Parts: sequence; C-alpha cells; structure tokens
Amino acid sequence: MKGWMSRFKAVFALTVMALILSGCGESFLSALQPSGEGASMLLDLMILSIVIMLFVFVIVMIIYVFVIFKFRQKKGQEDIVPKQVEGSHALETLWTVIPIILLLILAVPTIQYTFALADTSPETTEEGEELDQIWVDVTGSQYWWHFEYRDIEVTTSQELYIPTDRRVNLSMISDDVIHSFWVPTIQGKMDVNPTGNTNEMYIQAEEEGVYWGKCAELCGPSHSLMDFKIVAVSPGEFEQWVEDMQSVSGEEEPESETAQAGQQVFADNCMSCHAIGSSPNKAGPNLTNFADREKLAGVFDMNEENLREWIATKGEEMKPGNSMMDAPYDLSDEEINQVMEYLMTLSPSEITPESANNGIYEDSDLSGLFPEESEGEGEGNSDSEGNGDSESDSESGNNSEDDSEGDSSENSNDNSDNNSDE
Repeated sequence: MKGWMSRFKAVFALTVMALILSGCGESFLSALQPSGEGASMLLDLMILSIVIMLFVFVIVMIIYVFVIFKFRQKKGQEDIVPKQVEGSHALETLWTVIPIILLLILAVPTIQYTFALADTSPETTEEGEELDQIWVDVTGSQYWWHFEYRDIEVTTSQELYIPTDRRVNLSMISDDVIHSFWVPTIQGKMDVNPTGNTNEMYIQAEEEGVYWGKCAELCGPSHSLMDFKIVAVSPGEFEQWVEDMQSVSGEEEPESETAQAGQQVFADNCMSCHAIGSSPNKAGPNLTNFADREKLAGVFDMNEENLREWIATKGEEMKPGNSMMDAPYDLSDEEINQVMEYLMTLSPSEITPESANNGIYEDSDLSGLFPEESEGEGEGNSDSEGNGDSESDSESGNNSEDDSEGDSSENSNDNSDNNSDE
C-alpha cells in the first residue's frame, strides 16, 4: 500500500508540474492563435492529429476497461488459462488496417499543406490577373535578421514590414550557421542554411499588427535572443513606408550639432559594418529606420540606458557571442552621446510599428511600387509612332513647301506677265 501511494504522489506531482509549465511562455508567440494563412493550416493539422490520437486513446481505454471487468478472476473461480487468439487473422488484419487508415487521414492533408505552404507562384485576382509579387531576400546571422526587398530597393533589419492580405515571398540563406525562421502566429518554421542552399516560403498576415518571430534552431549562446518582428500594415501604409525608405540616401544631415557630430563619429567607426539606406548586406544590421524600432537588438527595450550600454560594451553581456564584440572602435562618453543622438534621428517614415495597431486602413493595389513593363513598352511604341508621325509630318511639310514654291513661281510669272502687259 505504501509503495502504491508513493507512485501516486509522484504521478500527481508530475501532472501538476506539466499543467503549470504548459501555461508558461508568451501569448504573442502561440501557434494556437493564427493570424495568417500558413498558421491556420498548421492549426488545422494539429487539431486533426489530436482528434485522431484521442480517438485511438478512447477506443483502447474502452477495450482495456471492458477486458478488466469482463475477464477478471472472481472469488472461487477455477484458475484456468483463457483461449489464446494470437493466430486470429481477423484481429491481426483489423489492428493493421485501422492504423493505416488513420495515418492516411493525417498524411493526405499534411502533404497537401506542405506543397501549398511552399508554393511561391504569383497570386491571381478574381478576374485571373496575376498580382505583382513581393520578394524579400532574408539572411540569418548571429544573432539578427537582415531583409532586402527585391526590385524596390529597400533594405532593413530586425523588423520586416509587409502589407496585409498579400503574400510576401521569402528567399532565405544564412551567413554563418543554421538558423530557423519562425513566426508562429503567421507561418511555420523554415531552416536557413549556410551552405548556399536557398529555402523559399511565403508569409501572409490577415490583420494588421506586430508579430514576433524567433530563431527555432540552436545557433549559439544568444540563440534565445535572436528575435525579430513582422510589422503588418495596410497596403496603402506599406506603399508609403517603401517610398519613405527609398528616399533615404544616408547623407541626410541632422538638425542638431550634437547629432551632426554623432553622424561623423558613426561614419568613422561604424559604417564599415552597418549601413543606412539601400546598401547591400554588411557585417551588421541595417540602421535606416533604427529610431522607429520597438526593440534594441531585437529583445531589449529601446531606451537611453540600454542603447548606451550596448554601444559602450558592444553587447558583450546583453547578447553574448555577437559579432559586434570584435569591433575595433573605442569611443569616449561624449562620442557615445553624440552617436546615440544621431541614431535617434534615423526615423525616415511616419509608418512605424505603432501604425500596425492604430486602426487606420489605407487600401492600395501596390501598383505604384511595380511599374508595369507593358507601360514601358507602350511608351516606346508611342515614341516610335510619334517619330513615324513626325516623319510623315515632315514629308507632308516638304510637300507643302514644294507646293508653295510652285504656287509662288506661278504667281511670279503671272505678275511678270501683268507687268509686261502694263
């Protein structure tokens, strides 16, 4: 009896601990609250697998309880060996076929969704017209994420802006080790490899908001701090954000003298690793819209204290193992203040993460970001047609000149005749 109670207490303690631990975590990192097409598919698969497992569990428990009560040994009953049925073809067929059917029920939608989630072909309208595709080249580095928008010359890091109700295709590689791109409320995981292998997927947000992403592959001492954000705004706001980011060259001069001095210090000590504007990927994150970010280094509150510590200590304790620890700069307190003030001027757009939650929706077909090739061809044709018209006009003009010359000669002859008559 005493042994049975000990086992019961151990099982009870583990059950309570499991229930408590199941409540840990962050609500904004839950795959059970989908806000995107991919996350909704994955939730459907989870529900289907849970239903199948519960079905099997219930059937097994019913049989188990039935056998216990039906065939238990009663008082005074003769001790006999029950009839053995290990050779029953019917039973063996039954418990082989049923699991196969259950696996097929789960496998078919799993395969369908696997191919659907990897489909980066263009979306089409109800009329069958293909929509312009938004492609983003994603690079994973220890311990941050870099984003380059193809064709629209926008580069950023740590916060990826996307329009709602529109697929955004991602082409992903790694600069160093294997990472895994994961935004649980929007899409599933995708590994990011350093061997030249490029993986592709798409993300789509149904509603405006800021969605948290994580690296889901152990990649070093600061793996748990490799966070990023997906900022989903309305299409019109996204178009405005792109135009604002495109206008940044990195040469804009701040208003205050302190920020101007900080810009020079930054150029002398930081531009070899960081970039401002649409420059290609460097050793460190792109800082074009640094002041608009909600988090410093992806995880820390954006405030003066954290920013000062990050610059002064190169993030050695805040993000152990980050590549900035090897930076050769050595700044004084005054220079750090100057750089801090300069960095907080890097706010090129009114579209910020706060715009994702302001309840304002601006519609757009995003055509302004993707000039149609047909229009360019049409302009070329119109020019050639115009040249043709001008040529024909010039020919007609020459003809008219010839005609006028002929008329004038005839008139002069008539006048000479008249003069002679006079």
